[in-house]
Amino acid sequence: MRKLEDFKGDINKCSKCGLCQSVCPVYKETGNDCAVSRGKFVMLDGVLKGDLKLNKNINKYLDLCLKCDKCKSFCPSSIDVCKIFETAKYEYVKNTFTGKFIFFLESKYVFGNFINFFKLLSKPFRKKYTKKSCDSIKVLYFKGCVNNICPHTDNILTKIFKDTNIEIIEKDFDCCGLPFLSSGNLERFEEVKKHNLKMLECEYDYILTDCASCESTLKQYTDAKFISIGELIVMQNIKFKFPKPVKVTFHKPCHMENDDFFKPLIDNCENVEYIKMQDYDDCCGFAGEFALKNNKISRALSKKKAQNIIASDTDFVLTSCPGCILGLKQGLSGFKKAPKIFNIIDFLSKSSINIDKSAK
Repeated sequence: MRKLEDFKGDINKCSKCGLCQSVCPVYKETGNDCAVSRGKFVMLDGVLKGDLKLNKNINKYLDLCLKCDKCKSFCPSSIDVCKIFETAKYEYVKNTFTGKFIFFLESKYVFGNFINFFKLLSKPFRKKYTKKSCDSIKVLYFKGCVNNICPHTDNILTKIFKDTNIEIIEKDFDCCGLPFLSSGNLERFEEVKKHNLKMLECEYDYILTDCASCESTLKQYTDAKFISIGELIVMQNIKFKFPKPVKVTFHKPCHMENDDFFKPLIDNCENVEYIKMQDYDDCCGFAGEFALKNNKISRALSKKKAQNIIASDTDFVLTSCPGCILGLKQGLSGFKKAPKIFNIIDFLSKSSINIDKSAK
């Protein structure tokens, strides 16, 4: 496990150019230079030099981050910003009472058994995936924690892919580890990473994901081929028919690398019109524990997103991240006439399905 000292070279690579200011949602909202990478790097450089202590005040600024990775994508030096902040946070919180308590709650004995309990509880309500022919496309399904608790997505997938050449394989995966990275619990992250890598030791063509944040986290520890549910549906050229005309808009989660699938997906939906909202890829403001620790900023960002959604004048806003759904609900809560919020797969379940038998 790397230490903050190991990132000294990366921290010093920051030229303090300020380009991160132009993409950081928190900086745009607060104007606080400690919200962006270069401000935090100044503090962490002081820690490494011994001029500052890694204390609760610096930890507060480490928490002032959505972990959207926009600054990393825009950084001329390609500095892995979140990795540095996660390491710094770990070094601070691991020896605090609050940190030890959070780490206990996130342990496999508490958090892990909580998820396992709901897996067991929901098992009788889940439809089983059937084994298909040897020439089928095998997708290893990594379920996000939300879909491990609720059987709804499993039941929709069995319906959509029933008459296709897609074989869905299930394994006993643990959480992807994103919540642990956010809290600085790097030991627990390494634990779930080791378990999940072991589950990947089987034959498959793709890892199927139902959450953009899960997929982004998994890519930190494996270079396997990934495919989202939306991408898989487009690859199979599955068509959907809705009973009456509706208009939809789309919120792109920060952790989604590619949304090229969305327009073709909607084009295959009869009676559905897509209207692209302004700043469709701006953060919803939720970002897990960020919404708890920085609630005022979180709500302000959610309201900005909500205004763009309302301006699109649509019936539904679609996304592919359970966390984003909470952020969108937070933003739209004050509007009387707001579109309904749906995960893409839930929206498609409201239609009739037409399988293209020629799809490969």
